Amino acid sequence: MLKAEYQTRSLVPQDVIEAVAFEKPILAEGQVLLEMLAAPINPSDVLTLTGQYGILPPLPAIGGNEGVAKVVEHGPGVMAPELGQTVLLPLGIGTWATHMVAKARSLVQLPNGVDPIQLSMITVNPPTAHLMLSEFVDLQKGDWVIQNAANSGVGSYLISLAKLRGLKTVNVVRRESLVEPILAAGADVVLVDGVVDGLSLAERVNAATGGAVIKLGIDAVGGAATSRLGEALGEGATLVNYGAMSGEPCTLAPTIIIFKDITVRGFWLAKWYRTASPDRQKEVFGTIISLIAAGKLAAPIHATYNVRDIKEALAVAAGGQRTGKVVIINDEAIA
Repeated sequence: MLKAEYQTRSLVPQDVIEAVAFEKPILAEGQVLLEMLAAPINPSDVLTLTGQYGILPPLPAIGGNEGVAKVVEHGPGVMAPELGQTVLLPLGIGTWATHMVAKARSLVQLPNGVDPIQLSMITVNPPTAHLMLSEFVDLQKGDWVIQNAANSGVGSYLISLAKLRGLKTVNVVRRESLVEPILAAGADVVLVDGVVDGLSLAERVNAATGGAVIKLGIDAVGGAATSRLGEALGEGATLVNYGAMSGEPCTLAPTIIIFKDITVRGFWLAKWYRTASPDRQKEVFGTIISLIAAGKLAAPIHATYNVRDIKEALAVAAGGQRTGKVVIINDEAIA
């Protein structure tokens, strides 16, 4: 049994995390032993290791904040979930481990027979994309949305979810090599950020969309990238920021805010979890799980690694050159 544990935090996250062996735990009343199937590495996980995220667990800690597992042993008094049942790992449990203990009553059962790698990512990125498309602007079929960091996990889900709703997307990326893969994934327009051939991003967006009025902008980058999205938005549009991949504060010129009457909002999924009703959460996750089970929603996978290779996995996940999600898997459990 292995767990990816860190004792300190560092701006180079792979330097502080180690795959540490541990003994099989003794189960208490109401507990079950879980065997991890898959657990992704999200940007928030990297920021947690660097100490830059909004919520930091006490140290020492095990990395990972979402994933799926199967039940392999019941503790005293436990009858369900059944052995072999796929379950969603509770947030904050520390999912980058081959095994973990949880209270049986805290577990959400997931359909067996569905790709566990895709199921492992349902807690963070899909609801973020789903909610940003539905909570801020009343979008109708044919409306346009623009996002940056379009090759991110959230970005890929947003493209798929928008397409299922009949929405059109402009997707902004940092390098030309990402354009074709994102178009192949269903994007309507993919553009490299900044000035290209003497034309600003806003000018190229206008040309690519035929002058469409873009009602919603979604920003994961911050810095000057926020302003470039703002310049491409239509009058009265809403700009939602949910990340700062640039490490810089969002900038938005007063002329954009004033003359376009742009509304700027923030989105943090952790806050949504605290405030959304159980029925609303059940509704959102029911939608996402059904789409994944039907093969209509999936995120691109860059690479998979075992827990023992956590250092390499984190270096790739944090390196900025990946083409999809990096996921920690348990080969033996999946097989």
